[in-house]
Amino acid sequence: MARDYDAALKALGTTMTSIESVLDLDAMRAEIADLQEQVAAPDLWDDQANAQRVTGRLSVLQAELERVSGLRSRIDDLAVLVELGTEEGDSDVLAEADVELGRLEQAVEALEVRTLLSGEYDAREALVTIRSGAGGVDAADFAEMLQRMYVRWAEQHKYPVEVYDTSYAEEAGIKSTTFAVKAPYAYGTLSVESGTHRLVRISPFDNQGRRQTSFAAVEVVPVLEQTDEIDIPEDEVRVDVYRSSGPGGQSVNTTDSAVRLTHLPTGVVVSCQNEKSQLQNKASAMVILKAKLLALKKAEERAQLDELRGDVQASWGDQMRSYVLNPYQMVKDLRTEYETGNTQAVFDGEIDPFIEAGIRWRRGAEAAAS
Repeated sequence: MARDYDAALKALGTTMTSIESVLDLDAMRAEIADLQEQVAAPDLWDDQANAQRVTGRLSVLQAELERVSGLRSRIDDLAVLVELGTEEGDSDVLAEADVELGRLEQAVEALEVRTLLSGEYDAREALVTIRSGAGGVDAADFAEMLQRMYVRWAEQHKYPVEVYDTSYAEEAGIKSTTFAVKAPYAYGTLSVESGTHRLVRISPFDNQGRRQTSFAAVEVVPVLEQTDEIDIPEDEVRVDVYRSSGPGGQSVNTTDSAVRLTHLPTGVVVSCQNEKSQLQNKASAMVILKAKLLALKKAEERAQLDELRGDVQASWGDQMRSYVLNPYQMVKDLRTEYETGNTQAVFDGEIDPFIEAGIRWRRGAEAAAS
């Protein structure tokens, strides 16, 4: 059956017009022009923090504008390609158009989902913490599988990842890990991954080959900027230094460079051991601590609102996804009902369909609650 290219191109054009309206391209261009003026100022780097903010914001906006403009150009080019193939009856050209149409539909849908990220901190980079839960060594192994999954996802999108701290389990896997995904909107995108993840499989650590259920918790918080108001008095933080563990160079494992911070009023504990310098690790740990305290504050505010609404349900992120490897192969999101039988692809980082479904689901839940 021949593809109705006219209808498909019209639908893409309509969606792009909606996206361009939401993103307000005129306002984006005006802000870019203003930031370019600031970047050109000779005294820009007198204030390094502000310079980094300005140049970072400019880079993000330019990339965003280029992405939108590029998609619009590709839609126009595809229309020309379809017209050419149809007029000449060239099946090869139409086959090429069909492939490009599929790619464009995916790219436009992903951009449309991005426009749904309008929360206060959605545009920030993300701090991801994964902890093994019930299930012993299988849970520790599962936590490491999840870490690999998110790192592979980031690599596919060319997002830099910085691992701050990893606590290795004795037999296999990890007890916990904290890493940053350094990309605009990483927090808004990955925040729908927060919650309890469940794995069912034949345990590779069980001599009798029994089926094992194990759990891991994923926490995602935004990376804060210097302008964010989170003040932590020094007397509220206990600082412990210790020797790094696990894989690493000689200087990492032979000096007390790792740092653990404990926020005494809340009991929040964070660690960092990725740098050789104790001062660098302390600075990175403070970034993580501030982000987690902000997340805690927001969670308390949400809990108060839920209480006022009479909402007695557990957090939407709890028990959010099941990964079943035996007796059948299935990964299923318990909130959105999205599922796939290609479990290996998911563990290799192909989680965009789950993320996009989660973002749409959350927007619908927020609309229903308001």
